Amino acid sequence: MKLIGSYTSPFVRKISILLLEKGITFEFVNDQPYSAESSAAQYNPLGKVPALVTDDGDCWFDSPILAEYIEQLGIAPAMIPREPEAALAVKQIEALADGIMDAALTSVREQARPAAQQSESELLRQREKINRSLDYCEALIRDGKIAPDAFDLGTIAIACAIGYLNFRRVAPGWCVERPLLVKLAEAHFSRESFARTEPPKA
Repeated sequence: MKLIGSYTSPFVRKISILLLEKGITFEFVNDQPYSAESSAAQYNPLGKVPALVTDDGDCWFDSPILAEYIEQLGIAPAMIPREPEAALAVKQIEALADGIMDAALTSVREQARPAAQQSESELLRQREKINRSLDYCEALIRDGKIAPDAFDLGTIAIACAIGYLNFRRVAPGWCVERPLLVKLAEAHFSRESFARTEPPKA
C-alpha cells in the first residue's frame, strides 16, 4: 500500500495516523501538490493529496474516503462506530476539523501573496471560521458529545487541525479559554502515531 502526500499536509497526517494506529504497513511517497514536479494528478485528477494506492493497484483519493476505506478493512482498533447515527456524528466532527484545515490552508496561501495583494477581509473570514469551529469543538467536549478520553476518526482530525494551526502559526492564541480542547489535543500529541507524523521543522 502506498500513501501519496506531503509531510506538512494535515489531511495526509490524518490518514498516516489511521494507518499507524491500525498497524497497517505502507510506503509513504512524498509529493508536494503545488510543485511543478508533482505527480499528484496521476492519482487524483484534482491534483490534491492524500491519495492511497492499494496492493491490488486500486487508487482512492480525498481523505474522508481514504478514512472510510481504511476502516472497511476491518482492522482494529475501530475508528468509526458501527451504529449508523454514532458513525455519522464522528464523520461530522471529521468534516468540521477538515473545514478548520481548509480555512488554515487558505490563510497560509493568502499570507504567502505579496502584502499589497493580500485580502484582509478574506483572512478575517477564515479566522472567524476557525474560531467558530474551535468553539464548537470545545462545546462538544463540554456537553459530553465528545468523551474527554475519546480517540477516533473525529478526534484524530481535530488534533491534526490543531497541529496544523500550531505548525503554521495560524490563529495564535487559539487555546485561550478552550481548556478541554487543549487537553484533548495534548493527549493525542503524546501518542507515538502523532509523534511520528509531526511536520518537519522549517
